[in-house]
Amino acid sequence: MVVVFVLAALLVVGVLVTANWYVWRRLFRDTTRAPGPVRRIGAAVIAGGWVLTVGALVAERAGAPFWLQRVLAWPGFLWLALSLYLLLAVLAGDIVRPLLRRYLERRADARQAWATTGVETSASPVAADERIPAGTAPPQTSDTPDAPQTSDTPDAPQTSDTPDTPKAPDTPSSRTTGTTEGADGSDAGAASPLARPSRRLFVSRVVAGAAAAAAVGTVGYGTYGVLSGPKVKRVTVPLARLPRAAHGFRIAVVSDIHLGPVLGRGFAQQVVDTINSTQPDLVAVVGDLVDGSVKDLGPAAAPLSQLKARHGAYFVTGNHEYFSGAEQWVAEVRRLGLLPLENARTELPHFDLAGVNDVAGEDEGQGPDYARALGDRDRSRACVLLAHQPVQIHDAVDHGVDLQLSGHTHGGQLWPGNLIARAANPTVAGLERYGDTQLYVSRGAGAWGPPTRVGAPSDITVIELASRKA
Repeated sequence: MVVVFVLAALLVVGVLVTANWYVWRRLFRDTTRAPGPVRRIGAAVIAGGWVLTVGALVAERAGAPFWLQRVLAWPGFLWLALSLYLLLAVLAGDIVRPLLRRYLERRADARQAWATTGVETSASPVAADERIPAGTAPPQTSDTPDAPQTSDTPDAPQTSDTPDTPKAPDTPSSRTTGTTEGADGSDAGAASPLARPSRRLFVSRVVAGAAAAAAVGTVGYGTYGVLSGPKVKRVTVPLARLPRAAHGFRIAVVSDIHLGPVLGRGFAQQVVDTINSTQPDLVAVVGDLVDGSVKDLGPAAAPLSQLKARHGAYFVTGNHEYFSGAEQWVAEVRRLGLLPLENARTELPHFDLAGVNDVAGEDEGQGPDYARALGDRDRSRACVLLAHQPVQIHDAVDHGVDLQLSGHTHGGQLWPGNLIARAANPTVAGLERYGDTQLYVSRGAGAWGPPTRVGAPSDITVIELASRKA
C-alpha cells in the first residue's frame, strides 16, 4: 500500500513538473531569443507561485497561525487557479499557432510576388523554386528589347578627360539581400537594417500574450463572481406525500460557504442578507460552513445568528467540518441559533425534516446513521433529508426519503472540474430523480481553495415545495 502511494505521489509530481515546464517554455523560452533575465524571472514566478500554493495548503491543514494562513492564502490559491488556466490557454494556443504562421507565410509570399512582378496575387503562394530573390531584376522576356551587349566591344581606354564614376557607398540599405531564412528563424533577406524578430518568434509572442491575457481575465472574472456574493436560484419540487396545506413551503438551501482565511465575516454577512431577502420558511445549511477552528473563525461566522425563518435554521456537517473540529462547530452553530441535526429528525407541521452527518465523520465514529434519523418515522408523511454529499442518495432511497438536499460538489467550481466531479458524484448540480426520491444539489455559496469559480456560479437556492394534491 505504501509503495502504491509513493508511486502515485511521484506520478502527480511528475505531471505537475512537466506541465509547468511546458507553460514556462511557451510563455518565456519561446518568446525570447536567448537565455537571459526574462527566462529566469519566468522560472522564478512559476516556482514561487507553487511554493505559495503548497504553503497555503499546508498552513491551513496544519493549523498554522491564522495571520500566516491569510498571508499565504490569497496569492497561493489564486496562483493555483491561474496556473490551471495558463496551461489550458497555451494548449489552445498550440492549436492556433500553425494556422497563424501559415497565414503570415501566405501574406509574405503575396508581398514578395507584388514586389518582384508588380502583380498582386492572393490565390496561391508562389512556388519556392519560382521565387525571385529580393534586389534582383525580373527575368527578361521576348517582349523586352535586349540591352546592348558590350562583351564584344573592346573596353574604351579611360582618359583624364573622362572622370571616374563614383561608387555608391556600401550601406546596409544598398546591399542586395536574399530571402533565405537565418539559423535563428529570422528573415535574412529583410531590407531593414534593424533587427526584427523572426516569424516564429513573432507568432510565439502573440500566442503567449493572448494566452496570458485570457488566463488572467478568466481568473479575474471568476474571482469577482465569488466575492460579489451568491445569486438566488428558485426551484419548484413537487412531492407526492406533501399535504395541500404545505404547498408553496420555501426552504432556503445554502452549502459550502467555506469561511476561512480568504472568505471572512463580510462574506458571511452577504450570504445571510441574501438568504433573509428571500423570506424563507426554513433555512438549511448543508455542510462545509468553515475551513478552520472556532478560535480563528468564530467572529467570521457570527452573522449566522441573524438568519430569519418562520420554522428556524438547521445545520448538518460537511467533510470540512471534520477537518476543523466538528464537535466545536456543532456547539458554535447551536450557540448562534441554528439547530444541528446530527443523525436526527424533527417533525414539522406538514412533513419531517431529517439530517445525517457527513461520511467523513466515520473516521471519528460520527458517520451517518440513517436508522437513527429515519428508522422509526411515519412513512405516510413526506420527508426532506439534509445530507452534505450527493453520494448519500442511495441510502436516502432505501429509507423512503422524498427529497434530499445536498452540496459538496461546488458544481465543479473550476471548469473542467465539473467533469471530475461528475465521475465522483451521481449529480453535480441541480435536481434529479432516483426512484421515488429526488435529489437537489446546490453549487454552493463560497469556494474552497481559489476564491474563484469558472462555469459554476455560486448560488443560494430557494426550494419551493409543491403538493400534487393542490
